[in-house]
Amino acid sequence: MSEPQQPTVVLVHGAFAESASWNGVIRALYAEGVVSTAVANPLRGLAGDAAYVRDVIASIEGPVVLVGHSYGGLVISEASAGNDRVAGLVYVSAFTPSAGESAFSLSASEPGSTLGDAIVPRPLAGGGVEFAIDRAKFRDQFAADVDVQTAGLMGATQRPVTEAALRDPVQAVAPGWTDRPSWHVWGAEDRNIPAAVARAGAERAGARAAVELAGASHATPVSRPEEVAALILQAVRALADERVAA
Repeated sequence: MSEPQQPTVVLVHGAFAESASWNGVIRALYAEGVVSTAVANPLRGLAGDAAYVRDVIASIEGPVVLVGHSYGGLVISEASAGNDRVAGLVYVSAFTPSAGESAFSLSASEPGSTLGDAIVPRPLAGGGVEFAIDRAKFRDQFAADVDVQTAGLMGATQRPVTEAALRDPVQAVAPGWTDRPSWHVWGAEDRNIPAAVARAGAERAGARAAVELAGASHATPVSRPEEVAALILQAVRALADERVAA
């Protein structure tokens, strides 16, 4: 009989980021023998973004630990609903939504976000608008604990998100965190998603572990990759052990 397969980690970035924001986390996981892949999240609409992540999951052999940053928390919650390939979820400075909730509604559920004052709308030829963070405000808003040069690159390579995606409510009656284990980590000085929002999400999900990083900004995968990777590794090892025990 073959040994149970260790889960593959699938990393989903959020708004105003891109897949390379996971580079430090990927390196740390690789050093521990964990295979991971970073998804290029389209950021065009929640249903389509989640469908794309489901396609990525379907292309991977064996179980998956699904990791979402920021808006990516909504995407992984939707993509994992009813998906037996997803063994567990990790929320990194991310929303943990219930059915009917959106990024906009959750970000306003607690005071403290200053994102509204930092975004720039861009009209789209097909209708609607997308949002980017003003380059002059990017570091202070998104990555205050990241060095100036790296934060500058992040601002230049940020992927805008449509207003529709941020307003789209979760459609899944039972988002993935409702019926499988989750782990949560966030920054205490997050100016996009207030720490209180992330903390409430971890509590509602009955998190196996909930870690608040003192002094950390919203950009925890970049500024604190070792700590983020350590929590993901904790999830991978716990789920692998449970598969062996089963």
